[in-house]
Amino acid sequence: MPIAGVTSTLTSLIGDHGVYAVFLLMIVAAVLPAASELTMLYAGAVASGAFVGAHVVLFGSRIHSHAAAYVVIVLAGLLGNLTGAVGGWLVGTYAEHWLERRGRLLHITPERLGRARRWFDRFGAVAVPVGFMTPGIRSFVAIPAGLGRMPLARFLAFALIGCAVFCFGLAGVGWAVGSHYDRVRSALDYAVVGGILAFAAFFLIRRRRRQSTQSRRALSNRGDPRNVD
Repeated sequence: MPIAGVTSTLTSLIGDHGVYAVFLLMIVAAVLPAASELTMLYAGAVASGAFVGAHVVLFGSRIHSHAAAYVVIVLAGLLGNLTGAVGGWLVGTYAEHWLERRGRLLHITPERLGRARRWFDRFGAVAVPVGFMTPGIRSFVAIPAGLGRMPLARFLAFALIGCAVFCFGLAGVGWAVGSHYDRVRSALDYAVVGGILAFAAFFLIRRRRRQSTQSRRALSNRGDPRNVD
């Protein structure tokens, strides 16, 4: 589906269902790429009162204070994201064998599972808050954390930090731009794509450097007299 189509669908959902749509979309976005960036950006713009007919409603009551609407809609996104993150952690922790057999349905291959384990072995808890703060890769944090056997309490604490920074930050941008949302949305579309490409390039360069280092070590070991029988 083109980006414009995704954007239109998201804005319609949030405009029609407000807090509940944000909560559900952010659950999904914790484990699958579901445009969490656009969700929170638009949610912040709605809370600011930028769109005629779009209001923040909670339990059937409209929230008239824009500041209160902002807090409510951000908390909905944050709670949804944490709920989805726990779900992803549970999948990674208790469904590892299923992921190895059927993970391709979620674009998870045995090779990616191996890389995820090594990533968390190396970077540990730091990977969780940084991952959840980062557009484009934040949907690929929860399941690897479970695979890495990170304790749930520790995972939740660090996920809370990353998700809170992301949700309050993106909604704050949406609040600030208000009626200029469409311009920022287009820029964000390109920023997300650029972030994904940069992230992929980083790992590609890192992988090539590691392979080069391993090759040099192998050549060095061949020339070491101690390795001669």
